[in-house]
Amino acid sequence: MAVKKGEVIEVAVTDMAFGGRGLAKVDGMAVFIDGAVAGDTVRARVFKKKKSFAEARTLEILEPSENRIEPRCEYASWCGGCKWQFLDYDTQLEYKRRHVVESLEHIGNIHGVTVHPTLPSKHLFGYRNKMEFSCSDSRWLLPHELADPEIEKGLGIGLHVPGTFSKVIDIKACHIQPEAGNRLLEAVRQYIKASDLPVYGLRSHEGFWRFVMLRHSYHEDRWMVNIVTAEDRPEVVQPLADALMEAFPEVASVVNNITSRKAGVAVGETEKLLGGEPFITDRLGDHTFNISANSFFQTNTPGAEALYSVVEEFAGLTGTERVIDLYSGTGTIPIWLSKGAAEITGLEIVPSAIEDANENCRRNGVENCRFVLGDVRKELPDVDVKPDVMIIDPPRAGMHKEVVQRVAELNPDRIVYVSCNPATLARDLEMLKAHYEICEVRPVDMFPHTFHIEAVARLERRRD
Repeated sequence: MAVKKGEVIEVAVTDMAFGGRGLAKVDGMAVFIDGAVAGDTVRARVFKKKKSFAEARTLEILEPSENRIEPRCEYASWCGGCKWQFLDYDTQLEYKRRHVVESLEHIGNIHGVTVHPTLPSKHLFGYRNKMEFSCSDSRWLLPHELADPEIEKGLGIGLHVPGTFSKVIDIKACHIQPEAGNRLLEAVRQYIKASDLPVYGLRSHEGFWRFVMLRHSYHEDRWMVNIVTAEDRPEVVQPLADALMEAFPEVASVVNNITSRKAGVAVGETEKLLGGEPFITDRLGDHTFNISANSFFQTNTPGAEALYSVVEEFAGLTGTERVIDLYSGTGTIPIWLSKGAAEITGLEIVPSAIEDANENCRRNGVENCRFVLGDVRKELPDVDVKPDVMIIDPPRAGMHKEVVQRVAELNPDRIVYVSCNPATLARDLEMLKAHYEICEVRPVDMFPHTFHIEAVARLERRRD
């Protein structure tokens, strides 16, 4: 056996694997190493051993890669949010492009396609317009905190450590949200501490305070604070809302989502407005959107504008085309493309998203978009449109093979596929390549310091 579970190994890291981990070889066996980057030499402990590969965690950097940098965030080695903050940004972009290429080649058997350089994010920090911080009665202590008797060892409000569902790091500053968000988080934290009401325990399922969600309007620089609690206690949360509205002029909305469900999701069974408006407003290009506590909106606003600009370029609309948009969500892509198309039909399974899409069209004076409610797999066969262009923006799991078959039957001249998962992008394009030429792919980075990457592919119908 090349390595054993629990063994500490010293290895040279030679590459980066999809999923953001360093890749090393030990006697021919692949070892995927958390916290390592190509060019590092590390000491790492093996925590999982399979027949053909092993997984390990970095214990010590013996020789750092030339691409390794000092992360800005003190939690970077522990928090599951920014796993690549120790990696030079230009190198991040190149690895993201490479992962798209490798997925196309190894999963989709697609070779020779132009994969453009990754379009960088406008902002490397402060780019997230939505952050969700969990309240926990079980705080994760960093190594330097373990021996500090002054550190409070119970309450924590922050982000989960990977591999744990009940422990959170008590985050004082998250650098991927705008700085005002950290001041808001601290004000809420101090209020919760002084309230004498317990935070929610994900093991015990008891307690009052559950989540602190912050949403930011990039173009208007306004904030929404969403306090998620286990009970309706207006005498407790209303003073918090009043204090936030008074202390932070940039806060436009404070809401209270209330849920007694055991599931650890920050969506209430009911919602109450505590201060200001029930939504904040942001823009994508020339279009404005109302964003409520639980509505979907791309988490990197300038990144979304860059992504949609690539979609618009690849769609090549001239004003006469009929367009179908699969998985249309709240209508952001159809609205973005509306001036260039004759008509756009969006398909979406979530009723509230359809309601938001129709309202967004009304708000922006868009009259050539309509939305069909239902599962794309079931509704697409009955759509009464022969599309010239099809936009496909599926969830991470990609398209069902029956949807792929129906897309091919509809036979649009052009397909623009927007993907948040290179693996399912490659799988779906392989099913389409008999009917379509995969002309080009543009990776777009909307999540700096993570291994996640968006990619937009342009497909043209084969005419031979």
